[in-house]
Amino acid sequence: MSRGFIKEGDQEEVPVVPPRAHLPKGVPNHVTREGLQALLDERKMLENQRAGAGDNYILSNFIDAKMKLLNDRINSAVEVDLSKASRETVSFGAWVRYNDRTVRIVGVDEADFSKGLLSFISPIAKSLIGRRVGDVFEIVIPKGKERIVIHEISLEPLELTHAGPARSGNAGAPRNAESAGEKNVGTKNTTSQSPSSPQPIPEVTSEPADSVSIAPTEAAGRNEPVFVPEERLMDFLPLVNERGNIVGRALYADLHKGNKLLHPVIHLHADNGAVSEKYWWHVVFGETPEATLRRKLQETLGLADTRPKLKRQYVRETRLEKELVYVFRMTTDSALLKTPQNAEYQDVFAKD
Repeated sequence: MSRGFIKEGDQEEVPVVPPRAHLPKGVPNHVTREGLQALLDERKMLENQRAGAGDNYILSNFIDAKMKLLNDRINSAVEVDLSKASRETVSFGAWVRYNDRTVRIVGVDEADFSKGLLSFISPIAKSLIGRRVGDVFEIVIPKGKERIVIHEISLEPLELTHAGPARSGNAGAPRNAESAGEKNVGTKNTTSQSPSSPQPIPEVTSEPADSVSIAPTEAAGRNEPVFVPEERLMDFLPLVNERGNIVGRALYADLHKGNKLLHPVIHLHADNGAVSEKYWWHVVFGETPEATLRRKLQETLGLADTRPKLKRQYVRETRLEKELVYVFRMTTDSALLKTPQNAEYQDVFAKD
């Protein structure tokens, strides 16, 4: 298997800047007032990071490239005035309650399905726009079709429905650096009364969670230490092709937001005769998978002389990321650090 990892001194590629949320060519960049403010806040944050980069020209160039993309998005933003929007039909910026969900239709940079924020170019949002309270129709979902009943339309904030497990910004949720945030709660103000409760209909389903939320385990309940994957948001990780050859680098924080930039990770299956545990780490820029694994074995498990064997290599893709997985296995006489037993964590290793 070709790795393509080379010495750190030779790795001076310009970091790859992940693209911003997709906006089709020719489509206006509609934003809500909150969305525009978020873009301006992001620019201020980048300006502060740029000032703190000092003589690190790689990080400075990386921030400058991100700033250019952000400024392009800010300059093209078209804030939608909700005071002129119809209260009778679903439109951009409106809150919509349908079935057992409440969502808001927003700009592409604001969208987060897990928080109830739908991009106006998404299929669900397109199917809602122009509808009225009481409208009944069907949409296509991954599992087939779903019957939709619109109960409420509002131009004032409603409590949004979160889908799936909340994502946190701590090490317990390494697959996504973004915070789930607070629910947006306001005063309801609608133009129509909700129709009578419909017959039970299928619940809107979201895609399987792509983040790993490490909930308390039995081991944790006994006050035993439990393995927690690292989340080093400002570390550079290598970008690779499917053969493992390095093609660039990007920040950890930017590789788990749906841009599908391929980066290498390590899955380790360890067995000491009594128990078997599974661990994973990201390969850091400047190291081979083997070098990262040796270092992590020492730092995490206190094992210096163990030599795991590489068993296979494959591409793992989720809704939020794309990884080149190096699967290693090892046996040891030493004690092993407990790993989370929840389904989200174990699903990471499903194809090993």
